[in-house]
Amino acid sequence: MGHLELLVADRAGRSVATQQYHRGALRILRPHYLDESGQVCYVLVNPGGAYLGADLFVIDVEVADGAGLLLATQSATKIYRTPGSFAEQRMRLRLGEGARLELAPDQLIAYREASYRQNTHVTVRPSSSLIMAEIVTPGWSPDGASFRYEELRLRTEIRVESGEAAGLLVLDNVLLRPSLADVTGMAFMEGYSHLGSLIVVDPRVDQELADELHGITAGYGAHTGISLTASMLGTAGLVMRSLSNSTEELRRVAGAATTLLRKRWYGQEQLDLRKY
Repeated sequence: MGHLELLVADRAGRSVATQQYHRGALRILRPHYLDESGQVCYVLVNPGGAYLGADLFVIDVEVADGAGLLLATQSATKIYRTPGSFAEQRMRLRLGEGARLELAPDQLIAYREASYRQNTHVTVRPSSSLIMAEIVTPGWSPDGASFRYEELRLRTEIRVESGEAAGLLVLDNVLLRPSLADVTGMAFMEGYSHLGSLIVVDPRVDQELADELHGITAGYGAHTGISLTASMLGTAGLVMRSLSNSTEELRRVAGAATTLLRKRWYGQEQLDLRKY
């Protein structure tokens, strides 16, 4: 079990945490500033090492007007056996006007007989900038077989608010249940074992950007597709999905995409979080 709250605000061009709270098996390490942009980097830590059956982890993050946060994890999120129950993570993210949030977690690994539910609720303003990356992989099984986990449910809801107006921009539902493929005989992830996702929300998202992202990620070996949302209240979003048999391959795909966004929008170079 764990509960984490973090509020980041801008102070004279430098983003700082103005409120922190943690309870149970969630912590954040001391802040880092990886460049001169003023964006703060925090690393999320689970000292327990894994999620187990009936575990509930609640993460509440707010990035105030004009502030910037890069939130990473210290290691992979491991979901072990959850007999008779499931592990759950509930994440609530709120971005103010001109706020910037990048989520760059390590991969989610689901082991044999694991069930996991992840619900992410995001509220943005029309001028907010959001980049969310995620990689899902199957864990090791004693018999060496793939897809021994029971079920993964990953739901992301992104809403835009502007004054009295509000609307749903993105509703992304991913259900991975390998047993369905066994019963129906239908394809399961097109024969691939790893799933990568990148969700981007920003007023500068358009078809030209989607085409450029598709072009630079095409040479990395993963099977990648991109979908655009309709524009709403002055902003828009895109979802990039990649299939592969390699975690590193999916990391390279996500890295190429985020590097393009960082250079184009913020004039920043690629960050290798492994060196910090």
